[in-house]
Amino acid sequence: MCGITGFIQWNGDLMHQSELLLKMTQTLSDRGPDAAGTWISNPCAFGHRRLSVMDPENGAQPMIRQLEDITYTIVYNGEIYNAPELKKELQQRGHFFRTQCDTEVLLESYIEWGPDCVDRLNGIFAFAVWDSEREQVFMARDRLGVKPLFYSQTEDVFVFGSEPKALLQHPAVEAAVDAEGLAEIFIIGPARTPGHGVYSSMKELRPGHTLTYSRDGVRIQAYWKLESIAHEDNTEETALKVRELLIDTVERQLISDVPVCTLLSGGLDSSALSALAVDYYKRTGQGQVHTYSVDYVDNDKHFKAHAFQPGADAPWIQRMVDELGTNHHWIEFDTPEVVAALNNSTLTRDLPGMADVDSSLYLFCREIKKGATVAISGEAADEVFGGYPWFHREDMLNSGTFPWAVAPDMRASLLSPEVRDWIKPLEYLNDRYSEAIGEVPKLPGETGKAAQMRVMSYLNITRFMPTLLDRKDRMSMGVGLEVRVPYCDHRLVQYVWNIPWSIKMTGGREKGILRKALEGVLPDDVLYRKKSPYPKTHNPSYLAAVKKQALQLLDDSSSPLLKLIDVHQVRDIAASPEASTNLPWFGQLMSGPQLFAYLTQVDNWLRTYKVAIR
Repeated sequence: MCGITGFIQWNGDLMHQSELLLKMTQTLSDRGPDAAGTWISNPCAFGHRRLSVMDPENGAQPMIRQLEDITYTIVYNGEIYNAPELKKELQQRGHFFRTQCDTEVLLESYIEWGPDCVDRLNGIFAFAVWDSEREQVFMARDRLGVKPLFYSQTEDVFVFGSEPKALLQHPAVEAAVDAEGLAEIFIIGPARTPGHGVYSSMKELRPGHTLTYSRDGVRIQAYWKLESIAHEDNTEETALKVRELLIDTVERQLISDVPVCTLLSGGLDSSALSALAVDYYKRTGQGQVHTYSVDYVDNDKHFKAHAFQPGADAPWIQRMVDELGTNHHWIEFDTPEVVAALNNSTLTRDLPGMADVDSSLYLFCREIKKGATVAISGEAADEVFGGYPWFHREDMLNSGTFPWAVAPDMRASLLSPEVRDWIKPLEYLNDRYSEAIGEVPKLPGETGKAAQMRVMSYLNITRFMPTLLDRKDRMSMGVGLEVRVPYCDHRLVQYVWNIPWSIKMTGGREKGILRKALEGVLPDDVLYRKKSPYPKTHNPSYLAAVKKQALQLLDDSSSPLLKLIDVHQVRDIAASPEASTNLPWFGQLMSGPQLFAYLTQVDNWLRTYKVAIR
């Protein structure tokens, strides 16, 4: 895992811009704390920060191949899980390898197959290849969007990077937002529109897409999309196929030359990955698996169950630790740490994010990094298999908008009248929802409930899931930790996408087919436990702290936030009974404490990045 950046400029001598390239590259040092490299050869400049995972002694980037008078140079962030098979095939085709790293496999794959190489890759990746023969840069992002990739194009220069902070170092890229950017911040969230960079000066390459930049400009193409086809397997065959795919995926992702651990919440998804990791380690003689969990001081005293958090995790974590015999690490944070990390998480994401859910994950990853370099995490299982409450509630299925963005009128009421008139938040939300619905690949002849659930699955996989993947990538890579996400294997996602809802709900339970696939892998009580999401703090001291910060902002005439929000409305919310609860009332995913924390994140972002509103 790494950070990549660079720029292409057809006119001028880039050798005089080496300091600029160094500055851009240095912004990504947290993503790649182990090594750095730059390369300039007119008209191309590449920068790279490395987190060494495979073949630490070799594999430095940018990596260059010179074939007679043709130069190929790559910068790459990610892991190619089928690199051994690709390497063998390439060797049979006459390619010679100098390292054991997947970077070289990826570069040789491009040399052999050109842009079509992406069709052969199984992994998580964002990369750029300078091809001197074609005089172009070819870029690609993995199918589900696990690894980020942003770009900016002006008449004079094309700039790219793993994170906005790298692009913003370039003088051609301005830290500015327009009406669309503000709508993304205040009305679409926590999800983001695919391809939207929020900053008006940049875009994000969509998952499953390639980008080619040459003297003719930018050309973007999709190389992978969900395909709707009839599902022919019965329930037993489906469960077996899911099990086989998941086991193969986990075992591929456990391969590493540095320590690997798993994140364990005691729920179905993470427990399954931990169990499969333990089994693999036993079979391959690799010793004890280390597992990690996160919680908050006094959460057991203040927890109240609700639809999105039906039960506490700690007893179930211990249940799995005892069952699997892992070396478990209990990580716990107190309110002051979580509040203080709100700013760190904003700077790490380059945008306001998911409040304490971001800040606690940042702290969690920082602690894990002390003992491991790679972690296995259960992201995406709920989106892929249909685990969230909104898959199972008719009011949310028929809301006519994104299920995580209900109560849009309440969200819009936060904005000042002038901003509401300018960005038209409800119209923007409706337009983005209509676009998403229009993209759904329909299955001929599919109607009623089955068609409705396909739409809901598509919204989750293409809109909500990338948000959580971005959060996990940015918070983990912000401390130099690589997180792998087996449920995002594109083979598994494509297969499950076409499983009929009636089979997905095997046994009348959410994620029923996954539970059936894991029979014998997990104890029955864990296997059929009700879903519980990433934990949030329930300590009233957190509410008091973030509410105080938010109210102080409202009294600070220098705050850039004030011209964007309805100050009186926010004060009224702060005084209301709902503001003192951790129940998700301000939309499905935002509680009172999270609202106050989010506003402080927005203010910090506007100040720190000196964001211009245009």
